[in-house]
Amino acid sequence: MAQETDSPNRRARGRPRGWDDKTEQNTIKSLDRAMLVFEHLSRFKGRMLTELADDLTQSPATVYRVLVTLETRGLVEFDPAEQLWHIGPQAFVIGAGFLRRTSLVERARPILRRLMEVTGETANLGREQDGQVLFLSQVETNATIRAFFPPGTLAEMHSSGIGKVLLAQMPPERVAQVLASHPLQAFTANTLTDPPSLARDLATIREQGFAIDAEERNEGMRCIAAPVFDHSRTAVAGLSVSGPTSRVSEDKTEELSRAVLQAAQDLSSALGGLP
Repeated sequence: MAQETDSPNRRARGRPRGWDDKTEQNTIKSLDRAMLVFEHLSRFKGRMLTELADDLTQSPATVYRVLVTLETRGLVEFDPAEQLWHIGPQAFVIGAGFLRRTSLVERARPILRRLMEVTGETANLGREQDGQVLFLSQVETNATIRAFFPPGTLAEMHSSGIGKVLLAQMPPERVAQVLASHPLQAFTANTLTDPPSLARDLATIREQGFAIDAEERNEGMRCIAAPVFDHSRTAVAGLSVSGPTSRVSEDKTEELSRAVLQAAQDLSSALGGLP
């Protein structure tokens, strides 16, 4: 049988000709505008129409048409009592489809469960997404006071344990790109907001193998994180435990960091990775 060869006349199976052309001719402006509204709304627990319009410098009428269209597909929903727009249930269904693409979340689940049981604190899994931390999974502690980062939450890398441990594994040029696109915003008095301080912290993280978020994102909350590596020794994710400073205290750092490092090593091994 003759071997099939590529031909200019063959029909593209996944992309048409010029698929790598991202110019205006290959984009749908109305769809792009809708996705802009949808992505922005996802950053809030709820947003009024006028707030969304002001945020995006669009007319309320334009934003309203987008929201109504997304509402018909279940991607957003409206709370008439509060006059707030929210992300809808269909967004979770679509997001779950993304999570099914990778074995990372599936393989991490029992390891997160075990980490929570060993430490008594909430265990988290996250990875870098466009210069931010995207939280993929979480196993909550049963304690009354606990951290909560639902899957899909985005956080700034410089104020997150997982974010800092991933930054510490990046080449300097990539770190510079992240900091250029995401300024060092102060969330608490402990947030590292100048590059030299952050650089020193990243050097310490590389040396000890784990990162500490010492009330840098939320006052009264502390986090310890370690990197997860793939087969090429690339940090593809981070694991962490987080909780109130009354329980995740400085004198428990050594004990908790050992548990987090072991969990990260277990997940690396499960992915065929090397620490």
